[in-house]
Amino acid sequence: MTRQSFDAIVIGGGLVGAAIAYGLQRQGLATLLLDEGDIAFRASRGNFGLVWVQSKGLGAPHYQRWTRGSAQEWPKLAAELKERTGIGTGLQQPGGVHLCLSEEEFGKRGEYMARLQREAGNFGLEYRMVRGAEARDMLPGLGPQVVGMSWTPYDGHASPLYLLRALHTGFTGAGGTYQPNARVEGSSAAPNDFSVEAAGQRYRAPRVVLAAGLGNADLAPRFGLEAPVRPERGQILVTERTQTVLPMPTTTIRQTEEGSLMLGDSKEDAGFNLGQSPEVMRKIAQRAVLSFPWIANLNLVRAWSALRVMAPDGLPIYDQSERFPGAFTANCHSGVTLAGTHANRLAPMIAAGALEPGMAPFSARRFNVRSAA
Repeated sequence: MTRQSFDAIVIGGGLVGAAIAYGLQRQGLATLLLDEGDIAFRASRGNFGLVWVQSKGLGAPHYQRWTRGSAQEWPKLAAELKERTGIGTGLQQPGGVHLCLSEEEFGKRGEYMARLQREAGNFGLEYRMVRGAEARDMLPGLGPQVVGMSWTPYDGHASPLYLLRALHTGFTGAGGTYQPNARVEGSSAAPNDFSVEAAGQRYRAPRVVLAAGLGNADLAPRFGLEAPVRPERGQILVTERTQTVLPMPTTTIRQTEEGSLMLGDSKEDAGFNLGQSPEVMRKIAQRAVLSFPWIANLNLVRAWSALRVMAPDGLPIYDQSERFPGAFTANCHSGVTLAGTHANRLAPMIAAGALEPGMAPFSARRFNVRSAA
């Protein structure tokens, strides 16, 4: 007989939902993970794979701390998943760089990083602006167009697909229930008493977590929540495999464990259009070749686009329902970077029944001017 009662239901089987479900199950909560399947706009399959700190949180120190915290949690999460599942996530954290192709870019980047450091306050932020011979010692093969770069020791990268597989395997291995092809067809909400209809079944739990990416916009009001998220298209190019040549990732280029180079970082307002633009692809390739001219000798073997989950201010939304306690929402566009905090910090809060006070700046109420005032 199919189990229908759980301690928690997580809606959304991508990187965000899987990390939270894994964390809840590890906390001892019998958790159901509902995954809509391939009809969903799968942001996870298009994730670039950076574990990135240095470009996050300008004007939002709480987000900078949350991101740094996740980078710190990542080694523990990766080691635990490897031990429990035998699946490596490909995590490497050698630091990372943002390349600047003009003096103007370098100057603006220096100002950006200095402001991030000031906003970090006592929390601190270690970074360096690197030029010339030192930059080329750190990254052999840099092109003459590269004026310099910013570096921080916190950054790294991992495989989004290996991570997703490890989280799912770790979740079910710990006793979690995974239901694929389970689009939410109906629901009801009362304080600490929720029911969800999916895959022809009705499930109940005192906690429900909305982690369905762009689908949260429609789901949230059913549970007394708001998720004003919109799609932002990003495109990625992938080269053939080559010898290991990049000792650390950049904002727009990283080398996978298998040897391929991933090139990306486009940001497009294209609605829900998952198509690809030759002009955008040309710009991605052009910047990559200006950064490392030897990339021009590699063949491109794959290209795709995916939709990021973006709030109006670009920051994550984490919220709990005042009307229906026990209902939570998690929305972000950094499912790989934030996997550490989602599994190791956010999930324990949800298990305890409430978000910690320090999470208040992430609430969607920040978009309601009257409430924020």
